[in-house]
Amino acid sequence: MKFRHHTTIALALLLSATNVPLGKANPDEGMYPLSDLNRAGLKKAGLKISEKDIYNPGQVGLVDALVQVSGCTGSFVSNRGLIITNHHCAFSAVQLASTAINNYLKNGFVAQNQEQEIEAKGLKIRITDSYEDVSAKILNAVANISDPVERINTIKRKQEELVKQAEKEDPTIKAEVSEMFIGKSYVLFRYKTIEDVRLVYIPRQNIGEFGGETDNWVWPRHTGDYSFLRAYVSKDGKSAPFSKDNVPYQPKKYLKVNPNGVKENDFTFILGYPGKTFRHRPAQYIKYQQDYLLPYVSNLYDFQNRQMEEAGKDNTDIALSLATRIKRNANVLKNYRGKLKGLRGIDLLSTKKQEDEALAAFILSKPELKDKYGNLLNDIAAYYQVSDQDALKELWINNIYNSTSLLKVARDLNTLKVAMRKERSPQMAKQLFDYNVEQLKKSIQETYESYNKQADERIFGKMLADAAAFQGKNQIMAVQKLQLNNESANNFATQIINGSKLADQNYILNTVLSNANALQQFDDKLLAFQNELNSDIVIFAAEQERREGVLNKLMGDYVAVKEIFQAKNFVPDANSTLRLTYGHIKGYAPADATYMKPFTTIEGIIQKGNLGLPEFDYPQEIKTAYLNKNFGPYLKKDLGSVPVNILYDMDTTGGNSGSPIMNANGELIGVNFDRAYDATINDFAWNESYSRSIGVDIRYVLWVADKIDNANFILKEMGI
Repeated sequence: MKFRHHTTIALALLLSATNVPLGKANPDEGMYPLSDLNRAGLKKAGLKISEKDIYNPGQVGLVDALVQVSGCTGSFVSNRGLIITNHHCAFSAVQLASTAINNYLKNGFVAQNQEQEIEAKGLKIRITDSYEDVSAKILNAVANISDPVERINTIKRKQEELVKQAEKEDPTIKAEVSEMFIGKSYVLFRYKTIEDVRLVYIPRQNIGEFGGETDNWVWPRHTGDYSFLRAYVSKDGKSAPFSKDNVPYQPKKYLKVNPNGVKENDFTFILGYPGKTFRHRPAQYIKYQQDYLLPYVSNLYDFQNRQMEEAGKDNTDIALSLATRIKRNANVLKNYRGKLKGLRGIDLLSTKKQEDEALAAFILSKPELKDKYGNLLNDIAAYYQVSDQDALKELWINNIYNSTSLLKVARDLNTLKVAMRKERSPQMAKQLFDYNVEQLKKSIQETYESYNKQADERIFGKMLADAAAFQGKNQIMAVQKLQLNNESANNFATQIINGSKLADQNYILNTVLSNANALQQFDDKLLAFQNELNSDIVIFAAEQERREGVLNKLMGDYVAVKEIFQAKNFVPDANSTLRLTYGHIKGYAPADATYMKPFTTIEGIIQKGNLGLPEFDYPQEIKTAYLNKNFGPYLKKDLGSVPVNILYDMDTTGGNSGSPIMNANGELIGVNFDRAYDATINDFAWNESYSRSIGVDIRYVLWVADKIDNANFILKEMGI
């Protein structure tokens, strides 16, 4: 939601999950920023092209073919803005384009020409234009500040100042300052944004999601997790909203597709936008994950999905409207349960405790370090002791609005109402309303797209029951005063939602938001409850801000002294900025007496299909082509079949979905989409023995496009 003077009024309490560094224990480990490619050892590992062919400031390189899309990565594969990414990355846009009659999620979509391409609602493309280190500018601004709140606010103000300055210098870009090492280093990134994105070729659901949640985070895998999009701009080459007059974007660089693929032990590398990793946090952070965040969120999402699946089981339209929420939840909850298994399996908490004890002893052994960092480990322990006391409250607040759609609508309406009341005159309040109402409507409409009354009631009831049971510092007063138990919490949720006019989308958008007076006069019990809840959140947010300032300084010092202790520079943890990781096509042994090969084939699809489970349904055209040995040029001779998915030891995490997998010559040979279950722990630790990622082999993409979906124009455009 936008307000005048670029002021953000909406209150959203985010989990404090900032970035820390990564110790490089293995040549294949690391998500390297572009500035660190010279110390990655790429040529020694097997890269055949020059590092400058990947990235060379001021020159065109492979990085110019990379895009960020819907929290994922994608890459240009033609000079006409054609992009390849994952099926699950385009999922929400396909869902929005689908109806019970034209169910593109189930049946797929192939545009045989540009006129048939469909708007990919909600998707935008972001391209990294340039970046620069601004650490000195930010740290100098807080050099003499000791108050944690003042420190963190000064850092944020300086970040905003640098962003505004960069966007003023070049109005065509969007700037962002990313924290590379918490409290220690900062980089200003400049991005180009493309607003008009269209669906070009989406495989049918039983290809793009073959295996469903049963196979999610599992190897061996046989999923065709790919989609093709196209970026459009206005005729003058500038970013513009969707319009039939727009033309395909011409990228500086696009990737050459190599239809010959790769073989076992081949060198490969990935460019992409990995999300967040937390590999150099102290032991207390791992304990917080293990005891609070991972079990709470995975159990909550499991409950939410059961309610949404129940709501849509007999209604295709409802099922479609909830499909994206269900898919995202399912992906996260299985990931989190994999992390829990991994953390306990390798007992990372004990390892971290030993590392911290060794670090503390090292600090005390060096007088110059003892003076500066002597209390550091005790201060970190004290910080987490305080934050763990209300960890459940924090997690509940972080999830309440995404759990209950109508409460989110109430928050958005109340945010503008409160802001209008603070204006000095009715005329100024009206101006504020007029400035924000269209953006507010758009935000609310997006919420309603995945709203279901039955699911909302049951999920809200659970959230209230959970909060009512909280004790001590976890208590939320707006809920406590209702004096609810499990049964009465569900009754309260049902009654307040049934009695709320917020359930009527048409009424809210066309009556309540028709003018400033209508919004100001609108009253509703759900609005009143959200307003009271927000009072609790505001108080808690102030305390969280103080803690963020404390943590910022502590983690900056933790990284600094740990670099001295280990006598090396760390590669920064992933933080959604462009990174490179490399490795090899490689299988692994996840258990005693087992070895997982790094390729799966079409035979595996047939074998799983014989189990008769719905998630292993597949198009009969695949079986027909297989029986006829109609493999075309996509055959891998030593397998006697078309390779479907590939396994490798590259260092990936969330956000790497859709990342191009490239060979030693920088040619596209696959698309990354998942990790093996044991590798979900990658966010906290990487190990060559179990950290494996999964991609769709480009030969399977080309084979399905050619032999199954009659999308030959894709092959022609990519020069196959």
